Amino acid sequence: QVQLVESGGGLVQPGGSLRLSCAASGNRGSISVMGWYRAAPGNERALVAFATLGGMKRYAEAVKGRFTISRDFEKHTVDLQMDDLKPEDTGIYYCNSKDGSIDYWGRGTQVTVSS
Repeated sequence: QVQLVESGGGLVQPGGSLRLSCAASGNRGSISVMGWYRAAPGNERALVAFATLGGMKRYAEAVKGRFTISRDFEKHTVDLQMDDLKPEDTGIYYCNSKDGSIDYWGRGTQVTVSS
């Protein structure tokens, strides 16, 4: 079992920045991929970015060039630096980790981009 706890959400104006953090506990040594998903209001949860053990990083098209994912393998954390935020970035952000075919999820943290 893996437990994930997110932090760092909040309210920010368009063009602003936020940094989300996620810490894993439990059976962390089995984690291969860590990433972030977003559930916009009225929408399904969708991938924002992920980082693999091998160092590969991938981003959703909508956030490329604005968001940066970073992973600390020793601390078992994954951060998401979000710059130039837009109102359409509003949603609940969920930390995700994968252990083979098993997905683990955090409870989510709210990000609201509004003037």
